[in-house]
Amino acid sequence: MPKMKTKKSAAKRYSFTGSGKVKYKKQNLRHILTKKSAKRKRGLRHAGILSSDNVKAIRKQMLPYG
Repeated sequence: MPKMKTKKSAAKRYSFTGSGKVKYKKQNLRHILTKKSAKRKRGLRHAGILSSDNVKAIRKQMLPYG
């Protein structure tokens, strides 16, 4: 039987915490930063935690490792 493959796009975007939650990098911190407030940019630096509704779908995409 062949190896199971991970969806590489999902693997690059998401990672798992020790307790099994899904971490991701927040969007909107790449360009056009002058109009965004310092408070907003500071908040976007921290990793986001995916809601539990979507965790099952991400685990399926990361199959052998999720």
